[in-house]
Amino acid sequence: MERMVEVEEKMNESNEKEKNEENTYDAENTNKANNANKAQREGNAEENINNNGNSEKNKNLHGSENNNVKMEFEKEPQTLEEKEINELRKKLDAQRVTIDENEDRIMRLMAEFENFKKRSNKERESLYSSVMGDVITSLLPAIDNLEKAAEAETKDEQYKNGVKMCLDQIHDVLKSNGVTVIETIGQKFDPSLHEAVSLVTDPNLGEKVIKQEYRKGYMIGDRVLRHSLVVVAN
Repeated sequence: MERMVEVEEKMNESNEKEKNEENTYDAENTNKANNANKAQREGNAEENINNNGNSEKNKNLHGSENNNVKMEFEKEPQTLEEKEINELRKKLDAQRVTIDENEDRIMRLMAEFENFKKRSNKERESLYSSVMGDVITSLLPAIDNLEKAAEAETKDEQYKNGVKMCLDQIHDVLKSNGVTVIETIGQKFDPSLHEAVSLVTDPNLGEKVIKQEYRKGYMIGDRVLRHSLVVVAN
């Protein structure tokens, strides 16, 4: 009888132990399940946050692209009339540039032409003066002889007057062509215009003053055709 009671007690203890182990196992499984659910919820929350962030980025990106498209669309002419106006403005600007270049080219050509005319006139005057000077120089000996003939003593007054008239006509022709007689008597001696043939002392005249003229000198413009032969005082 006691043996049976003892066996029954052991069986009860064994059952109680198994029951406790089962409760412990169930509690552990429950904790694991709770932890897994918690991790899953946290993962879902993080994924939702990332998705929301990506959605915001995509939204901002699409918004930026839409703004760029809008700005590019606003830059382009909205009507055919505006396009035509822009094309006309471009053509007008190009024409203005061409006109400015042509005006500048014309101004340079006009300046060059004016310089050419000045050079040509100067060369022509120089050539004319040179040719005329050579011609007058070759005639000067004949003019000298006419002057001597006009000063010579003669009883034939008509002959003398005729010579003077010819001489006056020649002087008028020389004057009309720019030929002038070099002044001498009473003037200061100038070696560029005069040639001294002798020196004399004269208290009535100043230093290097021309007292007498032996032969007339002539100029054409600023060029000396022939120096005057003179006598210089003091």
